[in-house]
Amino acid sequence: MATAQVSLPLPVLPEGWSAPNDFKVVGTLSTANQRNLEPVGPHFLAHARRKRHKRTFSEDERIQAQENVKKVEDDDADEISEPENELMLGRDAKDWKGQDHYAVLGLSKYRYRATDSQIKRAHRKKVLRHHPDKRAATGSSEDDSFFKCIQKAFEILTDPVKRRQFDSVDENANVDPPSKKAASKSSTAFYKLWGPVFESEARFSKVQSVPMLGNDKSTKEEVEHFYNFWFNFESWRSFEYQDEDVPDDNENRDQKRHVERKNNNARKKKKTEDTARLRQLVDDCLAGDERIKKFKKEARAGKDKKRLEKEAEEKRVLEEAKKAKEEQERLLKEKEEAEKAEKAEGKKAKEAAKNAVKKNKRVLKGSVKDANYLLPEGEGASAKRIDEMLGDVEAVMGKIDNEELAALAGKLGALKLADEVGGVWKEEVKRLEGAGKLKPGELKVLGS
Repeated sequence: MATAQVSLPLPVLPEGWSAPNDFKVVGTLSTANQRNLEPVGPHFLAHARRKRHKRTFSEDERIQAQENVKKVEDDDADEISEPENELMLGRDAKDWKGQDHYAVLGLSKYRYRATDSQIKRAHRKKVLRHHPDKRAATGSSEDDSFFKCIQKAFEILTDPVKRRQFDSVDENANVDPPSKKAASKSSTAFYKLWGPVFESEARFSKVQSVPMLGNDKSTKEEVEHFYNFWFNFESWRSFEYQDEDVPDDNENRDQKRHVERKNNNARKKKKTEDTARLRQLVDDCLAGDERIKKFKKEARAGKDKKRLEKEAEEKRVLEEAKKAKEEQERLLKEKEEAEKAEKAEGKKAKEAAKNAVKKNKRVLKGSVKDANYLLPEGEGASAKRIDEMLGDVEAVMGKIDNEELAALAGKLGALKLADEVGGVWKEEVKRLEGAGKLKPGELKVLGS
């Protein structure tokens, strides 16, 4: 075992230091042990690897680089690993606008959803595989054209503005709308086929979050919100990526302005066409959406129900009005009949009262006649006597009312003798004079 000796000077003792006075024992040294020391660390391992495999420094670095590439590929195999076809490997780097940057980096299944971390890892993987130095070390005759494609794809996808422009025209990220026949195969086919279409289109929305298609359980409010949003969709999509290259030379400024105007007009046209395409897409989805038909059917049923209820209410009101009118007519008729009957009864009563008055007057006149005009029996009444007597009777009848007339007739009706009849008349005349209805001496015969 190799040994090494190191000479180190001891520190200088302070001035005035005295061993008996200043030295203090604080501990004792342990017994010395002999141990074996071995070299370790990455540099020793690299040295040992070179010695074991008899490699030079360059050979070992090349082999290690290849193993690192394989390790990186194995680590990313499940996430960002895609097969490379010969057509892609043979692409011309100058035609970078026509290349699929996501496919170049092996991110076709992620596309606009790829994260910055995934892009960087995919780029590192491609660089380790296609770097010109690595190709040259392996003896490959492949030129560096595809490596330039990789670098251009990385440049585009790591620049937010350029990536947004590329995503705007990335047709490979679009999902084609299903046919009417395919969407109507089953109750769930419509949502399974149309859902991804709107998920793809949602990446262009200025407004977040974007409502999705939903399913057959979606409410009417959710469905209406979905279609209202998409019919008024605000897209950030632009088409600068497809612009014609503008000349950089300052000598041809007219040509530069011409190309810029041409590019602006082309963008506007493509924007208009894209808006019309999206509107037609939403119209097609709306036309095949069974939920809309269901909601319309429910709305019609609700309207029919309201209409029937309204008609029933109107009919009920009309019937009630008719019944009220009939009841009013009936009551009016009954009232008229009652008034007519009452009038007839009144008329009849008046006629009866009138007849009773006439009868009572006949009784009063007949009483004096039957009593020989209050003369003794056997003595004949002269015309004068008769006129005076009847005049007095008329005078008395003119001073009394119908009830008094009926009462007086009742008293005189059963009397025949002159004295009795005269007594009743004299009593009545006396009552009338007492009441002030007759003046003393007003009557010629009955008042004497």
